[in-house]
Amino acid sequence: SLASTAITCFTRGLDLRKGTEDVLCPANCPLWQFYVFGDGVYASLSSVCGAAIHSGVITNTGGAVRIQTLPGQENYPAVNANGIQSQVLSRWASSFSVTAGTKNTALEAVGRSVSTARPSTGKRPKKTLDKKAGNKDCKADIAFLIDGSYNIGQRRFNLQKNFVGKVAVMLGIGTEGPHVGVVQASEHPKIEFYLKNFTATKEVLMYHHCMHYFFIFFSCSKQGKALKYTAQKFFSLDNGARKGIPKIIVVFLDGWPSDDLEEAGIVAREFGVNVFIVSVAKPTTEELGMVQDIGFVDKAVCRNNGFFSYQMPTWFGTTKYVKPLVQKLCSHEQMLCSKTCYNSVNIGFLIDGSSSIGESNFRLVLEFVSNVAKAFEISDIGSKVAAVQFTYDQRTEFGFTDYVTKDKVLSAIRNIQYMSGGTATGDAISFTTRNVFGPVKDGPNKNFLVVLTDGQSYDDVRGPAAAAQKAGITVFSVGVAWAPLDDLKDMASEPRESHTFFTREFTGLEMMVPDIIRGICKDFLDSKQ
Repeated sequence: SLASTAITCFTRGLDLRKGTEDVLCPANCPLWQFYVFGDGVYASLSSVCGAAIHSGVITNTGGAVRIQTLPGQENYPAVNANGIQSQVLSRWASSFSVTAGTKNTALEAVGRSVSTARPSTGKRPKKTLDKKAGNKDCKADIAFLIDGSYNIGQRRFNLQKNFVGKVAVMLGIGTEGPHVGVVQASEHPKIEFYLKNFTATKEVLMYHHCMHYFFIFFSCSKQGKALKYTAQKFFSLDNGARKGIPKIIVVFLDGWPSDDLEEAGIVAREFGVNVFIVSVAKPTTEELGMVQDIGFVDKAVCRNNGFFSYQMPTWFGTTKYVKPLVQKLCSHEQMLCSKTCYNSVNIGFLIDGSSSIGESNFRLVLEFVSNVAKAFEISDIGSKVAAVQFTYDQRTEFGFTDYVTKDKVLSAIRNIQYMSGGTATGDAISFTTRNVFGPVKDGPNKNFLVVLTDGQSYDDVRGPAAAAQKAGITVFSVGVAWAPLDDLKDMASEPRESHTFFTREFTGLEMMVPDIIRGICKDFLDSKQ
């Protein structure tokens, strides 16, 4: 029998083309990042591995799955199963079901870095040389997606390469400046080189010059397919992408795309990638009838605000277009799609340390805090976490600027010592709003406060919670054991139902982790609309 194909956590039903296919899901996929629509029968937009865990075919240790393509349907229901909350979808064009697959050897080629066949640059250049460091003011990881289809022709392909080369020179590539890679768009997208392969302009130009035009192999320009492929595969840490640096794909489009760019644009935005479209030789009036979707540029770019689209009348005489494009690519603050809920939030945890909790339950509370914090990209320019413990008094365990790496934050959470005492939640909210969120209130990140308590507060919570919300802080209330529902609802942001959580037992906190993370992400996205 055929070998199973190894897939990623994010491979969706519509990424697989066969009617029936055996696949291998990896272990330890982050459950809260799965998009799953339906129950039993899943919309093809769903993650295959997510659907397999949701339906109980595999667990989060991965395994073999057989996927069967089915017709589209209406009303995919939302069901919570095996740690995954599937979502409602009113209609989708195709579906799939999942059953247990047979374990065969995974295709060896999957996941092996293309760079093994590429010249390596050996040692990393020393940072002391400024020329090697590159343009430090331009922080970007850029994939140039060039058009390799036969309709562009060898001559225009070379002009396109020449233009990309000029852009690379002006960018000032270097270890501390921009990094670039190139992908050739076609029926089978081909990564020519990754971000990590070359860190100096001259190396990029040498390789770029030797790049061949695949005229013989490829029938038409599949920019949509290549854009989706690049957004999903190109920017991994293994391939040289850097944490906290904007991810950019520049799509060169000669004429118009022969496949759908809209869906690829959605995927790129989900992955936090800023898509620029450089369109050359727009379709003429006579050609418009051949274009599937006239609004293709607006649907693919990061934001339809004019900044992410760029037009050149022809490949000839493009030098004057180099500098304006480079200026756009180096505008760090304009990269709106880099901001995701995972890298652009401040989360403050307000932790009840009252004597009714007890030492062992307090450890379960800290575990909950760690598991929520773990999901976010914590760095000096990314998300930040703070913690305050309260009884009648308040103690700042650490503020937003005290620890700027995930490891240090998780270690600080583990080291919180249980106070034991009474419960004055209202005072604690006021203290946290003033002392913890006060210093960051004008910063770029969206502010969230997660209040954890196991009982009745001795003071008023409504006034302090309203003041926190007025100061731009979204409040989630998490109650355990004897925490009164009225208090929890009074503290929570609107809509209160989706910002209030309750469990009878401390062991139930673990189940709430994905819901809190999803809630923070939903609020973040809603605030950006």
